Amino acid sequence: MAKELISRSENYSQWYNDLVVKADLAENSAVRGCMVIKPYGYAIWEKMQAELDRMFKETGHVNAYFPLFIPKSFFSKEAAHVEGFAKECAVVTHYRLKNNPDGSGVMVDPDAKLEEELIVRPTSETIIWSTYKNWIQSYRDLPILCNQWANVVRWEMRTRLFLRTAEFLWQEGHTAHATQQEAMDEAMKMINVYATFAENFMAVPVIKGAKSENERFAGALETYTIEALMQDGKALQSGTSHFLGQNFARAFDVTFTNKDGKEELVWATSWGVSTRLMGALVMAHSDDNGLVLPPKLAPFQVVIVPIYKNEEQLDAISEKVNEIIAKLKARGISVKYDYNDNKKPGWKFAEYELKGVPVRLAMGPRDLENGTIEVARRDTLTKEVASVDNIDEYVEKLLNDIQSNIYKKAFDFRNEKTTKADSYDEFKEILNNKGGFVLAHWDGTTETEQKIKEETKATIRCIPFGQEEEEGTCIYSGKPSKGRVLFAVAY
Repeated sequence: MAKELISRSENYSQWYNDLVVKADLAENSAVRGCMVIKPYGYAIWEKMQAELDRMFKETGHVNAYFPLFIPKSFFSKEAAHVEGFAKECAVVTHYRLKNNPDGSGVMVDPDAKLEEELIVRPTSETIIWSTYKNWIQSYRDLPILCNQWANVVRWEMRTRLFLRTAEFLWQEGHTAHATQQEAMDEAMKMINVYATFAENFMAVPVIKGAKSENERFAGALETYTIEALMQDGKALQSGTSHFLGQNFARAFDVTFTNKDGKEELVWATSWGVSTRLMGALVMAHSDDNGLVLPPKLAPFQVVIVPIYKNEEQLDAISEKVNEIIAKLKARGISVKYDYNDNKKPGWKFAEYELKGVPVRLAMGPRDLENGTIEVARRDTLTKEVASVDNIDEYVEKLLNDIQSNIYKKAFDFRNEKTTKADSYDEFKEILNNKGGFVLAHWDGTTETEQKIKEETKATIRCIPFGQEEEEGTCIYSGKPSKGRVLFAVAY
């Protein structure tokens, strides 16, 4: 049988780690803190990547690629940026190895020291803005709407597959604009793109909002975020978009001549999501039996398992199954037909359940005779017998139902786990006993924010968009507050 999992209620952290490995999504590599994304996991990431790439291009963006290595001097040009990333930087100091004189392997060649040390990119603002200086002279060169798909390195000490690794995959958009308003509109547009993707494809409901000053991206004037809630009641930042003002243009002297012939600094944004979304997908939907994948991102949406005793039965079933496959594919549904005879049907059922395949079809000799097929849906673990006639139409509707049901389940869970707190004692009680999102008044100071974090581990996840002004008093300091912010303990 397929591998059993520990239950979420017993040990959520171990359940997550075990599931990522047992469902063949990823595994730890020989390099400390880095992961190998396995083919099944990478197939999900490819689907995410393809959909996001389409959405970026629809909003006018183009892809480019910039160097992995960044001269160390670039980082010192923007003070807040270097301060934010200094502790996570991997630095290249030499470019050659040589044999140890005592024959005990290799050593760094001390004569091959770089004239200037290179940072392995933790993010690309500095190298990109040094490049944009060469691309921009006039308002006619703007806007620049570039995105790159890349890997980045942030030297994390405590790692967890997909959620926090020393190297991870992501996309990073970097745009340049002639006006402040255009850049601010771009940053807002992209956080809305991320929210649409999370909800419509990942089936993960998110709350959009602005980060507090303390939680902003290093070097940003505003950071917008989408925040999702995992099944253990912890928040996961699932995408960010930054209005960078003119900080990077100033640091790299990127100016343009406007329509009036005057020289101005360029306005900037950056925005990104990473393979952390894979972690969100696992933790938001999956259960004690394994993955629950939304059909829009599943590597294959339907698996068909034949049940037979001999080759003659298999041939007869396969003939009918191939007709079904052709109909499903004509509707754009991805299918795997598993007629491999080295595993019993029961083992296969458990394995595809573990891997979160949305719909499983099974056909045996009796089904063939009766013109029926067994249909199992992964989200509810229910089974029924359906007619083979119009099975393609039936499955298409079922996949839409599963996508909607997974989203609704996560949405209802988030609603149930979102609570208002009007005092600090109530705030702590909710965090300790219920978890989830807590809406509470805050006086707007970094000092109060830090004290709450030190005492409860909860951070301000965002100041939600569209919140009505509500006069109140800060739960911690008792000072006046104009509205509630969203707190949670986060990954």
